[in-house]
Amino acid sequence: MYNQAAYAETTTETLYQFIRDNPLGVLTTAVPSDLYPLLQCTHIPWILDAPNPPNGTTKARLRGHIARQNPQSKAIVDSLIKVNSPSGSHLSQEVMILFTSPHHHYVTPKFYTETKPVTGKVAPTWNYSTVQVYGTATVYYDADAFATGEFLDTQLRDLSAHCESEIMGFTGADGREEAWTVDEAPEGYLRVLKRNIVGLSIEVERMEGKVKMSQERKRGDRDGVVEGFGRLGTDTAKEVARLVKEKGDIKDSVGG
Repeated sequence: MYNQAAYAETTTETLYQFIRDNPLGVLTTAVPSDLYPLLQCTHIPWILDAPNPPNGTTKARLRGHIARQNPQSKAIVDSLIKVNSPSGSHLSQEVMILFTSPHHHYVTPKFYTETKPVTGKVAPTWNYSTVQVYGTATVYYDADAFATGEFLDTQLRDLSAHCESEIMGFTGADGREEAWTVDEAPEGYLRVLKRNIVGLSIEVERMEGKVKMSQERKRGDRDGVVEGFGRLGTDTAKEVARLVKEKGDIKDSVGG
């Protein structure tokens, strides 16, 4: 990721929370194949397991699944079968997962009310937030293997529980709706479903975070951005304005 110090987010727990809040990540792989493209990507929702040293895990993990008929999963599975790797084996190539906040926006130079009137040396840009994760994939592709069934059962339950409660707010508390659970689906349907997906467990080797919210601009320009987005009035503009003010205040507090 191309990053600059003004935008870099390096706090691990903040990066973890970003992923929890925005679990739909783009899995990108570069798996050599005679049948499928080298570079492939797929949008996949992920569940994050933070490191748990008492349980012997010193690195974070991302768990997800991908359709068995997806050309990306076919390339991954074929590469493992070709070298006689059993289900639950590590893919030799590093993978990357991109998480992006839905709150991003074009920034017009008209918002730079301090710099534009004085020098005119302003240009359009785009404000956004993202996290990139790099790691090693363990692939559960044998539908008949016990480890595959166990992994997929846990992953599907954990992912559904997270999205139902944290994304949808279905907690059953304070008059809210009850969450949907995997057990509500027929057992036969779940059995067929799990045979048609491939499980992925990514051991996180490194993470990079970027929150580009006009931090590099002068105070007057940032105020102009906040006011400009406020006038737009959309939910996204309001949230970007809030982030611009928040990040700008942090910059000012540390004398940046």
